[in-house]
Amino acid sequence: MGGVGSWAVEALSRSGIGTLILLDYDRITASNMNRQLFALESTLGRFKCEVAKERIHDIDPEIRVITLNERLDKGEADRLFDKLGSIDYVVDAIDHLDGKIDLLISATRRHIPVISSMGMGNRRDPSQLSIACLSKTHTDPFARIIRQRLRKESVEQLKVVFSKETPTVPQNAGAIGSTPVVPPVAGFLLASEVIRDLTLAETFSSAHEPDA
Repeated sequence: MGGVGSWAVEALSRSGIGTLILLDYDRITASNMNRQLFALESTLGRFKCEVAKERIHDIDPEIRVITLNERLDKGEADRLFDKLGSIDYVVDAIDHLDGKIDLLISATRRHIPVISSMGMGNRRDPSQLSIACLSKTHTDPFARIIRQRLRKESVEQLKVVFSKETPTVPQNAGAIGSTPVVPPVAGFLLASEVIRDLTLAETFSSAHEPDA
């Protein structure tokens, strides 16, 4: 529910989605104000998932919202999927590597459609964002690490949103900064692909139903 995920949720909640499962252990802080949809003076200190749920129901009270105020660490994705049951699509906007890798491996092995956000930090140009297979990504050190880790697990095909822009080098070595314009666009791209895929799947299913 951060800089990327919060905007993906916004688009999905305005698109007729029936159920949303939100997972984030974190609370809103002042450092989130520059890029996260749910970060306001009035929401500081509150759990991101709970603020998101309120906003979603303010958009559409009919959407079923399940909130999980927890961190997805390495080795926990299978437990999560077992608990939740049937899932139509996974949107991954996790920024810590081990939990992200675990989620992607588990979803892929369960044949759950998934789309993942790569690194958005230290980028300034949202027009450089693109949807591609992970194997086709470039210029993104975060994506390179994920490619290497997933390849060891025989996961070769993964749909991602990544930036073609070379990351800027911050003045403070090791610091990662985010602008107000790049993460939201990444979130909208994630949501647009989910909407496209689910709509196509529904259209295909309807087209192949037997005549009454």
